[in-house]
Amino acid sequence: MRFTIRKIAVVSFIFLLALSLSCGKQAVNTTSNKPLKVPQTVSNKPKIVAFGDSLTAGFGLLEKESYPYLLQQKLNADGHDFEVINAGVSGDTTLGGLERIDWVLEMENIKVLILELGANDLLRGVPPAKVKANLDTMIKKAKAKNVRVLLCGMLAPPGNGDYSRDFTSLFPDLATQHKVDFLAFLLDGVALKKELNQADGIHPNAEGARIMTANVYGALKKML
Repeated sequence: MRFTIRKIAVVSFIFLLALSLSCGKQAVNTTSNKPLKVPQTVSNKPKIVAFGDSLTAGFGLLEKESYPYLLQQKLNADGHDFEVINAGVSGDTTLGGLERIDWVLEMENIKVLILELGANDLLRGVPPAKVKANLDTMIKKAKAKNVRVLLCGMLAPPGNGDYSRDFTSLFPDLATQHKVDFLAFLLDGVALKKELNQADGIHPNAEGARIMTANVYGALKKML
């Protein structure tokens, strides 16, 4: 029963997210989001690259409130000698990620890629097969460079038949297929909680980002 209630809450969040965007409350960037250069590194330490959309980029937050920054603090506190790179681009899709993944993987000494993309594809109705193919290629590119992948999943809203089913299942399917680590939902414990989100009801506030970071770290520390 607890699992069922949690799943309903998460799916409801995704439905509200799609509804708010379709009503024009949050603009979606439909242009190319490729960065002008590879994200800057500051040391020769082994790298953990946080690769994703606005949730990774830290939309509406100060840099020190974003989850990649907070993840760095957790790693430091536990004595893990890694540098976390924020490679998030607000509004990015899996296609956008595919267009820039090679640039990011050019960085030296990358050990882990935290792959968080798909929400914007969902909002635009991109066919699940295409989303899966894009993510599949990114995972293959990372593994070809001996980079471990932590894949973050996404749930589609209910009531859309095969699309919802196929979209939701593509993430765990890829994790199983490629034998990569998997985080089912980045915003577990944050979604639908007004006090943990910004005014748009979508993006975590500073406190929500701390919980989101704990979710990521819970999955990541098993890999280190």
